[in-house]
Amino acid sequence: MSPMPALLATVALLSLSAAPAVAAAPVQSQGAPQNAVQSGGQSATRAPASAEVRAAYDRMDALARSVFWSGEHDLNPADPVAAIKLAQALRELGRYDQAAQTAEALLALQPANLDALLELGRAHIGRGQAFYGIAPLEKARDLAPRDWRPYSLLGVAYEQVRRFDDARAAWNQALVLSPDNPDVLTNAATAALTHGDAPGAEALLRRAAAQPTASSKVRQTLAMTLGLQGKMGEAEQILRRELPPELADQNLAWLAARNTPAAPQPEVASAPSPSDTARTWSSLKGG
Repeated sequence: MSPMPALLATVALLSLSAAPAVAAAPVQSQGAPQNAVQSGGQSATRAPASAEVRAAYDRMDALARSVFWSGEHDLNPADPVAAIKLAQALRELGRYDQAAQTAEALLALQPANLDALLELGRAHIGRGQAFYGIAPLEKARDLAPRDWRPYSLLGVAYEQVRRFDDARAAWNQALVLSPDNPDVLTNAATAALTHGDAPGAEALLRRAAAQPTASSKVRQTLAMTLGLQGKMGEAEQILRRELPPELADQNLAWLAARNTPAAPQPEVASAPSPSDTARTWSSLKGG
């Protein structure tokens, strides 16, 4: 794998990992215990968790959230918050098919649910099948033409199916709606790398990293881009600020290996591996 495509397997797709802004659903009996007891002594059906409990689980890791939201979803499959949060957690665990199925089930009940459409698009992009995510994302765009998120995700989907002009147009519109949005800039930078434009990608990532709302993953992506261009000093400075020592060391070793010329090897024709073709951008060490 050449250095530039290799980066696609290491940087995080920010629009995929962003938490959906779902409106809170009404919660019944928020103050009731998890297992209420009827006067006859038999356990009643468990009430949905309180808003406080839901907020607490939102701060936990993807596995804990998937278990919790699965229980909430089983209680009420029509609860949009439970369905979308479950789909998000499943996607973060790499269970893309289940994430897509969860979003589709909600859309069967609520066809115009914007966050479910976005989550379905994310799941298809995540499993490397962005073609199937384009229709729900275009529907989301039409439902919310002033929301930058459908355009940003459409840029990723179009890029994955090689509709490069459409991808650039979608990202440009996302930046019109949300100027200097670090997530959009980072996704556009990743696409630039796929076309061998490392300097262009670096410029976009520096612009993204300068924004007050830029996440650590944006800065990590900048560091990896710098490192792949041989700018190891600056890359190391950023990585050591953003990651624990052992993870920074792993990333630096990865970069050093790719900057070391390999001995010539006889070419052997082989089919591309899924990691070369499916642009999921989900395995940055420490991400």
